[in-house]
Amino acid sequence: MQKSDFEYLLPEHRIATHPLEQRDASKLLVYRDGKIEDQSFSKLPDLLPDNSQLIFNNTRVIKARLHFTKTTGAKPIEVFCLGPYQMSVEDSMNATRQIQFECLVGNLKRWKDHALHLDLGDDLVLTAEKGIRIGHAFVIHFSWNSEAAFSRVLDVAGKIPLPPYMNRDAENADIERYQTVYAASNGSVAAPTAGLHFTPKVFDQLTAKYHHWFEVTLHVGAGTFKPLDDGAVEKHEMHSEELLLSRDWLERYLAHKGTRFAVGTTSLRTLESCHWMGVKILHGQPLEDLGQFEAYSLNNSFSTEEAYSALLDYLKTHNIQSTTLKTQLMIKPGYRIKSVKGIITNFHQPGSTLLLLVSAGIGKRWQEVYQHALAEDYRFLSYGDSSLLYFD
Repeated sequence: MQKSDFEYLLPEHRIATHPLEQRDASKLLVYRDGKIEDQSFSKLPDLLPDNSQLIFNNTRVIKARLHFTKTTGAKPIEVFCLGPYQMSVEDSMNATRQIQFECLVGNLKRWKDHALHLDLGDDLVLTAEKGIRIGHAFVIHFSWNSEAAFSRVLDVAGKIPLPPYMNRDAENADIERYQTVYAASNGSVAAPTAGLHFTPKVFDQLTAKYHHWFEVTLHVGAGTFKPLDDGAVEKHEMHSEELLLSRDWLERYLAHKGTRFAVGTTSLRTLESCHWMGVKILHGQPLEDLGQFEAYSLNNSFSTEEAYSALLDYLKTHNIQSTTLKTQLMIKPGYRIKSVKGIITNFHQPGSTLLLLVSAGIGKRWQEVYQHALAEDYRFLSYGDSSLLYFD
């Protein structure tokens, strides 16, 4: 498979650069059994099979863009926080006084060897010192003169990191709208955008229709926007992201007997990654991070219920309520999705790993689905419209 197999022409004017006034007013493309139907997202609770279960990613987008401005009036030095250095995301958000983060640096030539300072008011000052280089990023040592958690410092100092394809600065409205209404766990630099359409009203309707849901956590990294490398897709180095494995959501999954849907690619990636972590436990291996292609060499005969039961038993035996792990799983055509029947997701960039995932679920029909969406004036990417895709 080549990157070119997952390209399509996306006119720039079809990219939604701003959200609709109402979250649930978006269109909803439904693909099932080879047929496409145009609906509205507000009708989702009526369109789901009886007794469905939805799985959401409750990660919260942090204000990861920091602008250190010089008194000379020169362009600010931008420090984009990608993820903590040698520390879990969960722990880093609660860190006080100091922390090290891997960051991209804009206007790098303007940053000599001196420390940068950002006055946040109320006698709070954030200091940044440049450390070692790791690829295109630097390890930045942050320190601040208070007991405030780092997540709080970012909330005061930073700006929402909108996707690069929006090609605009973040506005005040983005603080609320580039965040799901159920966001809870600080740590992402990109929103799990499939969830942006959900409103309290939609949740009330889901309850009225006797549907169920639970939340998982996967902190979305900037690598989600990295296009596939040219050539064979297998040569692309998949980004690694941190997920939270807990007894609570494993039990909720195992207790449900109806149809399940992942809300977004990150929720699906969490569920599938944990499936394979459970399979490794069943093979007598330790509970550990999941590599990019490990799933393709493991025994595929176990059900997700069996794999999750093994994980739950492991957590109980070792007296663990929850734990953080990393996944680098690449879901591509040829991969069989086992944890859910389908996905609720937006329309993704050409030549992206997210499009690979969609193709793994519905095969080459993704081209028909996307061409239909283009012909019917659907809005694309993060602030765009939604789809409900049943896997083949």
